[in-house]
Amino acid sequence: MADLGLARMGKDAGVGGTLTRADLADVVHRELGLSRAESASVVERVLHHMCHSLADGNNVKISGFGSFILRDKGERVGRNPKTGVEVPIAPRRVMTFRASQIMRDRIAK
Repeated sequence: MADLGLARMGKDAGVGGTLTRADLADVVHRELGLSRAESASVVERVLHHMCHSLADGNNVKISGFGSFILRDKGERVGRNPKTGVEVPIAPRRVMTFRASQIMRDRIAK
């Protein structure tokens, strides 16, 4: 986190931009009145708990936002499109995000 949430979210926030950790910390600072350092710490702790839960094999569901879902993909055979040679693809765990219906409705507007 580069600037501990310095105010960068103006009137154009979210229009063609990216919401960052610093932006989230700034919103926490403005809305809850915590210091910038405390706000950054809150955001970091939330993200830390989410990451550790996913790393432990648990899905993360945030009501009204969406779900981060882990899925184990089995070994399969792929093909090199250039040469046509079959190549084994190792099993792996992937994470997907599924937006809640509320979020999908908001995005569709």
